[in-house]
Amino acid sequence: MTTHTAADPPRERLLRAAAELFYAEGVNATGVDRLCRAAGVSKRSMYQLFETKDALVAESLDRVGPATAARYLPADPGALSPRDAVLHVFEAADAATAEPGFHGCPFVTTATELRDAGHPASVVARRHKAALTGYFVAQARRGGAADPETLGAQLTLVFDGAAARAVVRGEGTGGLGRATAEVLLDAAGIVGG
Repeated sequence: MTTHTAADPPRERLLRAAAELFYAEGVNATGVDRLCRAAGVSKRSMYQLFETKDALVAESLDRVGPATAARYLPADPGALSPRDAVLHVFEAADAATAEPGFHGCPFVTTATELRDAGHPASVVARRHKAALTGYFVAQARRGGAADPETLGAQLTLVFDGAAARAVVRGEGTGGLGRATAEVLLDAAGIVGG
């Protein structure tokens, strides 16, 4: 777990603790008391900073978005061929699935647990997943795919499915995500270069 100090603002401590606990233990399994203890913040302070636990769930999930994207996306996709820019994501994802503490895509796991498409965190999750699909669509378009939107959606499905498979099986994907993405790229005529 990330450490924080009493010098960190309470809002920051809550957001950091929420992101970590919700990912590791689940949103519903993490009560407000546990969350406040982990953050070193009183319940009263939490409710002064966040109207509801749902608001905290949504904001903490949104805060992990940039770090999640940085973990998987290349720093400069334009410096890579479209194929390599896509495969970079799957290589990073395959590696992540083998790490201790991997619990899947934080956006998918949160939305799946909440089972409410209207929940503020589900809205955040959809936005971040749409950004990943948008990245894949942009690479597919750059690579000359006949239907970049469909290819982008298919690649996102493989990304999410690989993460779910790793969680269900309790083991890394062993390169299966990348291999599956390669099949889709081959079918779309997106070659390396």
